[in-house]
Amino acid sequence: MEKLAIEGGLPVRKTKLYYGHQWIDEEDIQAVTDVMRGEYLTCGPYVAKAEQALEKYTGAGHAVAVSNGTAALHCACLAAGVGPGDEVITTPITFAASANCILYCGARPVFADIDRETYNIDPDSIAKHVTPRTKAVIAVDFTGQAAKIREIRKICDKYNLILIEDAAHSIGTKYEGRMVGTLADMTCFSFHPVKTITAGEGGAILTDDDTLYRKLLLARSHGITHDEALMVDAPHEGSWYYEEISLGYNYRMTDIQAALLESQLQKIDSFIARRKEITKQYNEAFSDCREIILQKEIQESNTCRHLYIIRLDLEQLDCTRRQFFDAMSAENVQCQIHYIPVYWFPYYRQLGYEKGLCPNAEEIYHGIMSIPIYPKMTSQDVEDVIHAVKKVIENKRR
Repeated sequence: MEKLAIEGGLPVRKTKLYYGHQWIDEEDIQAVTDVMRGEYLTCGPYVAKAEQALEKYTGAGHAVAVSNGTAALHCACLAAGVGPGDEVITTPITFAASANCILYCGARPVFADIDRETYNIDPDSIAKHVTPRTKAVIAVDFTGQAAKIREIRKICDKYNLILIEDAAHSIGTKYEGRMVGTLADMTCFSFHPVKTITAGEGGAILTDDDTLYRKLLLARSHGITHDEALMVDAPHEGSWYYEEISLGYNYRMTDIQAALLESQLQKIDSFIARRKEITKQYNEAFSDCREIILQKEIQESNTCRHLYIIRLDLEQLDCTRRQFFDAMSAENVQCQIHYIPVYWFPYYRQLGYEKGLCPNAEEIYHGIMSIPIYPKMTSQDVEDVIHAVKKVIENKRR
């Protein structure tokens, strides 16, 4: 048995491997450089080009690029008409922004529990939480696997709810043969550096609905329009004239970000292919480890994994998750935890949320851990991760 690095043994790797990392090549650098040498840094032509590229890739009717994924979620809530007195149902196993965007609008997040096998929001739990105050559902595609959109859509149609898909993890995933971005009333992407493609930061909302599209444009840019057809005081005074017709925000994407995004989109198929290769290797390597429970995937989802989650069966291990995590770090494989249930945070407790709301989410949280997955990983990197996981298991097996 190999001695663990945390106990004085040699680590699996000499250098640290992190759970996620961007892939930037010379074409990306050149795209950004071209903007820096041009006439516009923001409010120029590259944002429209990036939006058109997103529309072409996904098949969505409209794309609205924004400054980050959180801004995308906020704009979607605004376009959905979410406001004080409303409730919006979402999952607790997500980044805080999926719920914070509801609070930004003065509404109340309602947390539905997750499926014990997929870790995505459970449609049955959604249905149980619908009230006369429910305005929308924000379904998160956790790790990149599409939520059960067909079942969730039936609930939304029954109760006249807006369906917002938080697809921060799932660009490139297909559900029942259709690309994520075309499934919900509005779909929100994130382009943070650890995501499948990056704009440095950045986000986008996709929709096929013309009315929602116009609301999204206003929400992104201070509620200001140059479109005379939308103006209250038309005819306007001249070509310089504009009106603020609603309360919006400064959520614009820069041309610098947009140029990087468009360049990254040209490589997305190769990024997806590599993520699928790594996922397959992990699935095969860990399928016979009784100490690990693997996330199940529904057959409707052709998934591009943003995260690869292992769930430790702590009854089979003589250690805590923290001890397993620290042992992996000592082997120079840096894991991460995705996510702490949102309503556990002190801020949410101040709002009256208590532990115990979502038993499945809370139980599963205690064992989950994200291991490295990103396209720039070499075959040796992947083998090192597998080696490290199995090394720790071997030493900590009951």
